[in-house]
Amino acid sequence: MKARPLGRTSVRVSTLGFGAAPLGNLYSPIDDRQAQATLEAAWDMGVRYYDTAPHYGLGLSERRLGDALAHRPRAEFTISTKVGRLLEPHPAPTGSDLTAGGFAVPDTLVRRPDYSRDGVLRSLEGSLSRLRLDHVDIVYVHDPDDHLDAALDHALPALTALRDQGVIGAVGVGMNTVAPLLRIVAGAEVDAVMVAGRWTLLDRTARPLLDACAERGVSVVAAAPFNSGLLSRPHPASDATFDYGPASESALRRARLLAGVSGRHGTALPHAALRFPLRDPCVACVVAGFRTPEEVVSAARWAATDLTEEAWLDLDTAATQAAEGPPS
Repeated sequence: MKARPLGRTSVRVSTLGFGAAPLGNLYSPIDDRQAQATLEAAWDMGVRYYDTAPHYGLGLSERRLGDALAHRPRAEFTISTKVGRLLEPHPAPTGSDLTAGGFAVPDTLVRRPDYSRDGVLRSLEGSLSRLRLDHVDIVYVHDPDDHLDAALDHALPALTALRDQGVIGAVGVGMNTVAPLLRIVAGAEVDAVMVAGRWTLLDRTARPLLDACAERGVSVVAAAPFNSGLLSRPHPASDATFDYGPASESALRRARLLAGVSGRHGTALPHAALRFPLRDPCVACVVAGFRTPEEVVSAARWAATDLTEEAWLDLDTAATQAAEGPPS
């Protein structure tokens, strides 16, 4: 699998990245054996970039990823984690994190937002311990929507200092919304932005962000290419999810239109969805979450195989037939 540089740094990422939220039991549990088998399949298929966060399963994702990579040569993989949410003992656990955080794990810990310099350092120290590593390659400030000033004034300068000292390789911000990322790219020194669900076959509202990143030499990591499920199957079902909620009739109609065009060109909707972000030269890689080895194998094959120009032309035409803006 090809590797691409991240911004102006020496960090490189495989064109397909492994999103490790499912390893933290996102929505439903998987056991350690399945988690390890999925990671083994990713390695065998050439995936060398792995993204995680303390938020994912209250540290479970980081621990499972650390266990799986412990016997791999450190120079052969790139790993990213995130800061902004400190894990602390839960004063009144209920038994499960599903309601509060969306992960099927015991809620013995609680997340506390902290975008201060000390919070960044404490978070990174905990992540390194869980990952069983002495350094990570990329650190993203995680979802600072309601803490944008703190991220700009404290978290990002702290990470920039760590990068300049050689402690980490690259600095980034990861969010689901475009406007704050535009402000960050314009006003902060970042190497990459991870934008989830806003640069996909269906939702292309991150176009201004990609243009701004191209002007400044900032790489884009396109996450959630399947829009949380809607584009993950050849034929979107009526109960499909979009943006972590039930898909609207408008979104379903557009997804099914794109599925039909994909089928006419001899491929499947998820193949087109996974390849779409990589068409833009500003996009360094696409990151998707995987629960099973079979999902990884399919995605790696799709990532390695482009569609024809005729297929892209027809898909672009179909995508613009509906109203402008994100699917409602």
